Amino acid sequence: MADEVGLDLVEIAPEAQPPVCKVMDFGKYKYEIAQKAREARQNQTHIVVKEMRLRPKIEPHDYETKRTHIERFLKGGDKVKVTIQFRGREQARPEIGYRLLMKLAEELSEVAFVEFAPKQEGRNMTMVLGTNVKKGQSVSQQKAAKVASRKKEANVEEVPEA
Repeated sequence: MADEVGLDLVEIAPEAQPPVCKVMDFGKYKYEIAQKAREARQNQTHIVVKEMRLRPKIEPHDYETKRTHIERFLKGGDKVKVTIQFRGREQARPEIGYRLLMKLAEELSEVAFVEFAPKQEGRNMTMVLGTNVKKGQSVSQQKAAKVASRKKEANVEEVPEA
């Protein structure tokens, strides 16, 4: 019957009694499976761990800059590994680094949670922050925010100055 129609006879369930077969175009079937697999791969999100390095004696402006970078990474849907590097005599005061990391975690509590608490490893103290936003959602929110800001800028330009 399959040869008369110009299709293939495909065995679906060989263990069944009697075995189940189906008349179909096998090449088209394989192509459709490949397309579904490709779509599934496109919808996956890759979580990236970004790293930010600090020193215990960081200036307030530098700290704010690093904090805004970390916040941008978190809003983008990535995890952030914050590392504090101790040098020389700084190693004798790890509590300074611990307080700095906890202050950072507290300031970013809206967009992040502490995934791994601060931990001393040799000269470094590390903490991992996870994001509260899923990566797919964050990308769409960022695009929506850009569109809204462009519309707002266009409206501002149209208003004549007095």
